[in-house]
Amino acid sequence: MRAIRRETPAKESGPVARTARSGRETVIVIGAGLGGLSTGCYAQMNGYRSHILEMHEIPGGCCTAWERGDFTLDCCVSWLLGSGPGNEMHQIWLELGALQGKLVRHFDVFNIVRGRDGRTVRFYSDPDRLQAHLTRLSPADARLIRHFCGQLRAFRECLAVYPFLKPVGLMGRMERWRMLASFLPYFNVIRTSITVLMADYSARFKDPLLREAFNFILYEKHPAFPVLPFHFQLASHANLSAGVPEGGSLGLATSIEQRYLRLGGEVTYNAKVEEVLVENDRAVGVRLTDGREYRADIVISACDGHTTMMKLLKGRYLNDEYRKLYTRTILEPGMVFPGYFTLFLGLRRPFPEGEPCTTHLLDDTLAAELTGIRHPSINVQFRSRHYPELSPRDTTVVYATYFCDIEPWRALDEGPEQASRNRGGLRLHTLPVRHGRGYYAAKRRARDAIVRFLEERYPGIEDAIAVRDVSSPLTQVRYTGNYNGTVLGWQPFVESGETLEELVKKHGPGVPGLAGFYQSGVWATTGGLIRAAAAGRHVMQFVCRDDGREFTASIDESGPPPVHLVIPVAPGADGTGPGAVPPAKEES
Repeated sequence: MRAIRRETPAKESGPVARTARSGRETVIVIGAGLGGLSTGCYAQMNGYRSHILEMHEIPGGCCTAWERGDFTLDCCVSWLLGSGPGNEMHQIWLELGALQGKLVRHFDVFNIVRGRDGRTVRFYSDPDRLQAHLTRLSPADARLIRHFCGQLRAFRECLAVYPFLKPVGLMGRMERWRMLASFLPYFNVIRTSITVLMADYSARFKDPLLREAFNFILYEKHPAFPVLPFHFQLASHANLSAGVPEGGSLGLATSIEQRYLRLGGEVTYNAKVEEVLVENDRAVGVRLTDGREYRADIVISACDGHTTMMKLLKGRYLNDEYRKLYTRTILEPGMVFPGYFTLFLGLRRPFPEGEPCTTHLLDDTLAAELTGIRHPSINVQFRSRHYPELSPRDTTVVYATYFCDIEPWRALDEGPEQASRNRGGLRLHTLPVRHGRGYYAAKRRARDAIVRFLEERYPGIEDAIAVRDVSSPLTQVRYTGNYNGTVLGWQPFVESGETLEELVKKHGPGVPGLAGFYQSGVWATTGGLIRAAAAGRHVMQFVCRDDGREFTASIDESGPPPVHLVIPVAPGADGTGPGAVPPAKEES
């Protein structure tokens, strides 16, 4: 991955750069992913002097991209919750300077699911278009389709009152009552959608393709998800608040990093933390792998949660609840989000027939060639439709992924998962490591199988390939240190995620028995990028409470608000034109 040089921006003045009034003043943040960058921004806004330490050469963590030849390969943001106004998520991104001055692109179809027989379901986020399309595909399911789309309409309104700015654990009694009262008009739709698994809901459809396709609305299959997150994502997309920001994932992270630097924050890269320093049950700083020590009044870990608890803190300060979470629950299947197998293809010519986002359901023969695959499907994005500025004109970037378990890859590995070496006078921590022959053979086998699959659907792809890039969950471990190569940490709606949320409500984002220490990022919450960003805001609200300060935040005024563009995906999606799909026969 090629590091990108950035100029340090001028520091902002005014109340956001004020000196701390009393008590604790200095903060160390471990990790420059979105959670760490957000934590640093809000620390600076509230008068703390913060310093972020990151083991990689660039910001972003999982929210990143890299260069291969003339192509920039973006591996994260396929949709960004809160990218448009009308909800509290959007305010957080504006406070972090993430979207100012950018074009945000939205496709009129959230995802396409293509069955093994070639039939397709186009999941429009607009409930009217979705209802018309689904009913044409399966008239026999009209009643259930009306129910789903009716709930989607309600969720579009519900998003305006969904809380993100303040953690529930810090709300007073009246604030909680006001929050609950705002949800009263949507009580039934929330209750029914959070208590029914999508796997059970989709089983009610008569059409076999709809029965399967509904599970893949969010690209991959999430067996533990109820219906609610599907409505939440589609409703956000319909409200133009789940688009993709110009500049892509690394551009998003860099924008927040620049906001942090303008606020007066400090960041050090190639700095891998080995241990949190503790004196008299108080966190007082960190020690790096090269022996350097940094001291501060407050230490906030925004890196991998398992690494934080079991390595940086060496398993100390685990009460019974945290011990069970990190030593037993984490080992159970489905408690942590899986990682990904990823194939990028840089193509020498455009493929206008390529859809922005399609989940292909696979037969067992192809799935058997894809090591570690959880469900027989791959998500294929013609990524240059999302981010045309990241590849040369008249070229194409294809991004193919599948949910992937790490253990089959570990079984093929013979070397360390991370290694630190000196290069050019710097100690680097994300350099390539040597794997076993079986590991590389499995990567080639999966790569070639996916290329053959794509060639059947888009003839000419194989001859147009200029760049190939393949990664497994072990690649994720190498760059981020994330437990088992996960990209999101704890899985929501299951024991692990629910336990974590209850512990944060009970203890805050700290660790019982250890003063001056907090956690941030996705391991202090559940969910994606907006949750990581919100976690930085939330943890600093807890810190301000503990220090007797009034929390403050401000919107970044360095650029104009984002501009939104809606892009049609393809003609014929409503049953007319060359892309039309014949309806299924109505069952009696």
